[in-house]
Amino acid sequence: MLTSTHDLLETARRNAYAIGAFNIYNLEGVKAVINAAETTRSPAMLQLHPSALKYGKLPLVALCMEAAKTANVPIAVHLDHSTSAPDIELALQAGVRSIMADGSPLSYAENQKFTVDMTRLAHSYGAVVEAEIGRISGTEDGLTIAEKEAKMTDPAEAFDFARRTQVDCLAVTIGNVHGEYKSPPRLDFDRLDRIRRLIDIPLVLHGASGLPPHMISESIQRGVCKFNVNTEVRQAYMQALKAEICGQSPKDLLDIAGEAIDAMQEVITEKLELFGSVGKAYLHETPHAAWLAARQFR
Repeated sequence: MLTSTHDLLETARRNAYAIGAFNIYNLEGVKAVINAAETTRSPAMLQLHPSALKYGKLPLVALCMEAAKTANVPIAVHLDHSTSAPDIELALQAGVRSIMADGSPLSYAENQKFTVDMTRLAHSYGAVVEAEIGRISGTEDGLTIAEKEAKMTDPAEAFDFARRTQVDCLAVTIGNVHGEYKSPPRLDFDRLDRIRRLIDIPLVLHGASGLPPHMISESIQRGVCKFNVNTEVRQAYMQALKAEICGQSPKDLLDIAGEAIDAMQEVITEKLELFGSVGKAYLHETPHAAWLAARQFR
């Protein structure tokens, strides 16, 4: 069922788990997320990165929306990391009610202005807005941010930013990176605690691919209720395609696609388990439906 990001995050926050938000690029990715979520009775999010939106345009948006509507677990559709006002408006007009207005590459003042403008626009559609304060290092979808440019979130700035922009959730930088971690990850949990004490909106961590389980768990305990996942799912997809295409026995295209879906679904399922959302779909349903779903899951 198509569900509000606000409902997903607030319910996760109250019940001490996190929502997995997975970047998708095609039908196989959508099926992998929905299959994993339905099998584990978990809420989840389908995320469209601007590069995927540019590639798939409105048909890909429509695919995500329809998949969310027909899923038997709560699914939200989210435009991720958008720096473009026209793209944000395009997604909103297409029915997406969850967007990330990403002004993090800008100066603090410019980020604030961009986010205020996009929040007003999104809220006029009844949409939820995520923003980012601080810059995350690493590589994502062809965009490389040098380590030296990475800037951890300042708690006082986060408080001021959230108050002035009126965003609904905030992505913070505490040592997390996009893409692969080149060295063992080190998260600044004291910084996260200070941010959590100052602002009372859901917190998001990008770059969950590669974070060890104990860091995922501690992040949730300290207030994170959404994790973005991309790299590990894409790697599973590419490795499955390579293995099937380069294999000894020729296979039908749909068989190859099925193997890729299975490979991605396995990674997604592992993440849902790590985030603690498995079996939590009933928390977002009506009381009677929740009772039935809980009995079926047991």
